[in-house]
Amino acid sequence: MNPNTRACIAYVAGVLICGKNNSSVYDYSQSKHISISGTVSENNVNVYDYDRGCHFGGNGNGGQFNLYDYGGGYHIQMKINGSQFNGYDYGSSCHFNGNVNGNPISLYDYEEGEYFNYSI
Repeated sequence: MNPNTRACIAYVAGVLICGKNNSSVYDYSQSKHISISGTVSENNVNVYDYDRGCHFGGNGNGGQFNLYDYGGGYHIQMKINGSQFNGYDYGSSCHFNGNVNGNPISLYDYEEGEYFNYSI
């Protein structure tokens, strides 16, 4: 999965699960803050990834989200369940899952076969 796509997913999951809206997400694998701003709610995600210069968003219903990564040009499905999230990235044709524990966010990318950590 694209590193910034992972970061956008982590950001959206973090905002939805812990309710903390921030203007960036820190990606430990890239050792940098990625500026992201916009609206994240149970029904709508519309954020802008300033690092790539593209939108990321879509609609939500009952914890189920149909998202689109405009930078990569592909869909992403994501489901929120308590402090956990999972989904499918059509860009890499692979699943992902993770959890939010306050500020720390952990995402497992099945394409890479490893965990990635974030903070908002």
